[in-house]
Amino acid sequence: MAGIGTRLLELEIDGENYTAEVSKAVITSGEGDTDFVTFADAKAGGKREYRLELTIVQDAETGSLWDKVWSAAGTTVPFSVNPYGNEVPSPAQPHFTGNATITEPDGDLIGGEADASTTARNVVEVSWVCDGKPVKKTAA
Repeated sequence: MAGIGTRLLELEIDGENYTAEVSKAVITSGEGDTDFVTFADAKAGGKREYRLELTIVQDAETGSLWDKVWSAAGTTVPFSVNPYGNEVPSPAQPHFTGNATITEPDGDLIGGEADASTTARNVVEVSWVCDGKPVKKTAA
């Protein structure tokens, strides 16, 4: 059994691979914010909210992931987080898929601090709400 490493993750959003533009991709789970909890929600431990949280490079070029945030906020898109980097999911190396609504971040959207490095890039952190618990896919 192999654990999930820190170098192989692949990220697809709306059918496009954005792995080269992302330095952090996580699915988070937290208590849902709601005034109405059904008995089924209560039995399951309470309402949950799932998010796709990303750290992405700022790149204003059309077609970049940053541009998708800029121009398509409010749109719900399918995503796939493939933590093992494999093209086809399997029981040993599943993919996690779902739908998330693109939103602009609260705070920094463009720009950043000076850095003498020639390879440093400004980044943006985004947190998109999923429409439910992502699915663990174990087959194509």
